[in-house]
Amino acid sequence: MLLYRLVGFVGWLLDIYTWIIIAAALISWVSPDPSNPIVRFLRLVTEPVLRPIRRLLPPYQTGLDFSPLLAILLIQFLRQVILPSLF
Repeated sequence: MLLYRLVGFVGWLLDIYTWIIIAAALISWVSPDPSNPIVRFLRLVTEPVLRPIRRLLPPYQTGLDFSPLLAILLIQFLRQVILPSLF
């Protein structure tokens, strides 16, 4: 019972983190003010995950950054495949 609740809580945290990554990606499209507290929070929370992905997958010549997409795909893999296998 405790493991079920723990896995549910981790799944909930992964869902919240996915939305945070989406918000950070959307905000990056509009050239936000770096001193804005929301922008600083989003970068503080997402950069530890996105930075290693950016090292493996640098932006294309067009400047498109696919690291948020890859991070979301990895999170969904964890949520849909790894977490259910813990039961």
